[in-house]
Amino acid sequence: MARARVSVPLIHFLGGTGTVTGSRFLVDGHRARVLVDCGLYQGPKALRERNWAPFPVEPESVDAVLLTHAHVDHSGYLPALYRSGFRGKVFATRGTIDLCRIVLLDCAHLQEEEAGFANRMGYSKHDPALPLFTIQDAEAALHHFEVAPFDQRVEVAEDVSAIFRRSGHILGSASIALTVEGREPVRILFSGDMGRPEHPILLPPEPPSVCDALLVESTYGDRDHRDADAVERLVDVVCRTTDRGGVVLIPAFAVDRTEVVLLHLHRLINAGEIPAVDIYVDSPMALAALAVYRRAIDEGWEEVRPELRGRAEILEPSGLVEARSVDDSKAIHGVSEGAVIISASGMATGGRILHHLERRLPNPRNSVALVGFQAVETRGRRLLSGARQVKMHGHYVPVRCEISDVSALSVHADRGEIIAWLRSAKEEPDSVFVVHGEPSPAAALREQIEAELGWNAIVPAHLERVQVTASWRSAY
Repeated sequence: MARARVSVPLIHFLGGTGTVTGSRFLVDGHRARVLVDCGLYQGPKALRERNWAPFPVEPESVDAVLLTHAHVDHSGYLPALYRSGFRGKVFATRGTIDLCRIVLLDCAHLQEEEAGFANRMGYSKHDPALPLFTIQDAEAALHHFEVAPFDQRVEVAEDVSAIFRRSGHILGSASIALTVEGREPVRILFSGDMGRPEHPILLPPEPPSVCDALLVESTYGDRDHRDADAVERLVDVVCRTTDRGGVVLIPAFAVDRTEVVLLHLHRLINAGEIPAVDIYVDSPMALAALAVYRRAIDEGWEEVRPELRGRAEILEPSGLVEARSVDDSKAIHGVSEGAVIISASGMATGGRILHHLERRLPNPRNSVALVGFQAVETRGRRLLSGARQVKMHGHYVPVRCEISDVSALSVHADRGEIIAWLRSAKEEPDSVFVVHGEPSPAAALREQIEAELGWNAIVPAHLERVQVTASWRSAY
């Protein structure tokens, strides 16, 4: 579709501003329009409703989509974009593509399943409830993917090129250095979700490339992880719960968080720090992602820490039970003590974890270990905040079990790690846009960037448009 040509490249903040979800950043160049990340909004109703709103530009006018990684808040809207008319290429690393084949199909399945369940139970205000997109839409979108190798320049659209660099967040995750050609090339760097220097499976993020504008995430922009406490907390909650004859529930993101938790449980059992309990992984998507991680470790992908290459057994603790079918999942309900159940979703917004929570929350012998970020107004955040009841499947469930915060197991960089990554840049960018964070963490990180680095930092507004030019410093 024809569109007005711009004389100066623009960034249009379509998502991931004021929130940790729905990352979508549109870049209008002289000759092409590309979208960096195409995330699904999750969390509060007001955010979820944005998924149903018309896309702010005509989807067919987007020439290409570039994905920093496969998490649903960065990739999950892609089938909906395709359904609305997008037909360009989707560029991503091989790890992201392998995981998106799992994530997008699972997301579509959940969309269809939840709409069907709402219709059967009659608790939706829509009659009938419809999915945002279907499995057919997801399958069609996947045909448009193209591999972008790490550290190689890829032409993604007319006069627009990109280099994907390792970000260490999940398998395949990348920061994306975009160059928009014109009278003077303009360079824009997208951090994506930043990994941690000490990710237990993946190599750390590569330093920022030289750029005119930098978009950096701020999920944990106002706090530092307490790594020493994290594993100790996991040990404590497992030991306390098994001692009193209970079960530990771990809501975990299906991609990467499940793998990190399994790795820690494997090491702790082998070291004798926790009992050799049965460990149930009850999430088809998590099990499919686990297979991709095992393959990457076995094959020694370049992102995997060298000491782990060829050692996929690190993700297979003793007592591991893989619940694949619905019947396998239902069978876990009969487990009354001495077990760990890992299931998605990580913020308890959907998936099989809801059935386990519904069954286990009222029992004070049980525990819920929250091992990652819990966005505002999600069930996970409500549990973390001390809610005495949570609503699931149309009714309220009492919370009588122990709730434990083990969020330092997160694979998001914290405030100090983000500042250290920015400080490692060879040159100061003209502008740093602080994105993908709730208002308080984003504001705190902006202030920290200004105070410690003296850089020009901005928290953009939702749907704001800004011009990006080649470095103004060349004029002085």
